[in-house]
Amino acid sequence: MAGRILRVVLAVLALGAWASAASLTGTVTNKTTGKPSAGDSVALLKLGQGMEESASVKTDGRGRFSIALDDPSSPHLVRVTHQGVAYFKPAPPGTTSADVDVYDVVGHSIEGVSLTADVMSLQADSSTLQVTRLFVVTNSSAPPRTVMGDRPFEFYLPEGAQIDSGMAESSGGMPLTKDPVPTSEKGRYFFGFPLRPGETRFQVSYHLPYSGQAALQPRTVSPLEHLVVMLPKSMQFRPTAGSFQSMPDKDADVHVVTGMQPGQQIAFEISGTGATSRVPGGGDQAAAGSDSSGMAGGSADNRPGGGLGPPTETPDPLYQYRWQILIGLGLVLTFGAFYILNRRPIAPALAKSAGSARGAAPVAEPEPELEAEPPAPRDRKARLLEALKEELFQLEMERHEGRISQAEYEKAKSALDQTIARALARRKN
Repeated sequence: MAGRILRVVLAVLALGAWASAASLTGTVTNKTTGKPSAGDSVALLKLGQGMEESASVKTDGRGRFSIALDDPSSPHLVRVTHQGVAYFKPAPPGTTSADVDVYDVVGHSIEGVSLTADVMSLQADSSTLQVTRLFVVTNSSAPPRTVMGDRPFEFYLPEGAQIDSGMAESSGGMPLTKDPVPTSEKGRYFFGFPLRPGETRFQVSYHLPYSGQAALQPRTVSPLEHLVVMLPKSMQFRPTAGSFQSMPDKDADVHVVTGMQPGQQIAFEISGTGATSRVPGGGDQAAAGSDSSGMAGGSADNRPGGGLGPPTETPDPLYQYRWQILIGLGLVLTFGAFYILNRRPIAPALAKSAGSARGAAPVAEPEPELEAEPPAPRDRKARLLEALKEELFQLEMERHEGRISQAEYEKAKSALDQTIARALARRKN
């Protein structure tokens, strides 16, 4: 009996010694040169009661690093800074290695960077027109490089626009609050955010006075592949300049212009009132219990792209916290881009338009009643789980930056923990 107790004590002591000596190793690779990146700063950010830097090191001559894990059971984030730009890699509990890719930085425009989409989501009540713009910038430079000059991305807003919020997100990263900065030219703004290789998404929400009808003239600083205008079916849309194509959609009125150039006259008129019913990423506002009768209705926020919908085939434990958590933390940036750019009903029409512009034979358009095959339940659950993990990370960042109270943080954290646990259990089953 005494021998068994001794073995247990020794095992516990050994486990404690292992935990205290745990470390996270990895290699930082410069994808611009294809070589290890030496001398880069590597920091380990602990995601617990906020986001604090627990340790930092430099990469050696072969781009390798080893950094102490003070608490292996907590989630961490690896941040590598190369030429003034940060690159991140999540390190969930139990992670012992994390390789990070970085890119050389240029301070001017380069070939391979293009504006893929400008998605305008509109809704209105009797006095206010609410607009959410989602810009998708693609950096396919070769060799791959990060663009970070004085004004990496510029855009126009209409006269009289009152900015409500702005966000930015790199490919595979998290949405970060980022306010657009006005330039000396009236109505022209920029985001001071690096354009890393892959997709970078910018979102700006603003409002305008509205008296039941309005005329809008979108402008672009650089060539734009697709301008997409979305508005509720209860509102009316009338193009006045430019070749708009109407896209079939059961929940919204969608119109697209392909191949927009700087200085090109594009204009349309809208009238009526209404709120969008779709929430990119799943669900709708009616199901969520929101009041769509007006946009100034207190806790209900019916802005386009309200956030993450309820988990598939499961009750929604975030019901009572939905709007202050999901809307405020900006998941619309990710799911809005996925919804607009990857919907199958829109893609054939865009391809048809592009083919016509090149003189090629138009692509056959599917029958309106045919809908894309829904993703498999396993795929939906996997995407839900990843979205919840990202939402948890964003929540920690909001708390660290002091943009939510302790009470709001605890409520949101508890609800997200429960949802993640249920999603993991379902996925395991």
